[in-house]
Amino acid sequence: MDFFTDEIFMKEALKEAFIALSKDEVPIGAVIVSKNRIIARAHNLTETLNDATAHAEMQAITSATSFIGGKYLKNLTLYVTLEPCLMCAGALFWSKISKIVFGAYDVKQGYSVYNNILTNKGLNILHPKTEITGGILENECSQLLKDFFERKRV
Repeated sequence: MDFFTDEIFMKEALKEAFIALSKDEVPIGAVIVSKNRIIARAHNLTETLNDATAHAEMQAITSATSFIGGKYLKNLTLYVTLEPCLMCAGALFWSKISKIVFGAYDVKQGYSVYNNILTNKGLNILHPKTEITGGILENECSQLLKDFFERKRV
């Protein structure tokens, strides 16, 4: 029996999303894992830091590179509750992360919206060796975001 599943680590990313929610941030959370051990935890801080680039993924990359003492995230996995945007995908490309696992798909701003266009031109948004899995705990991840934005509209 494998105790270290994508679902287990996505639940940890969801814990980070709830921390973001408690700060009235868009509830997106992320963790980075090395050899079944979480080495970085992060959540959106765009409102707190007044910084449009303070997405959960960017915060997690910074934390993980600090932890490992290097800029490349080879042999590491990012778990994030929402499909990375184009900016975060670019940062993940340059970090050479080995695997990305995300929860909810982002049909408006997710990297895959742009990926098909660039792939047809021979370009990649993510590193060609990066493994990608989407839809892990998708319902839980997307419902948290839906509830957040519904409350904002009231």
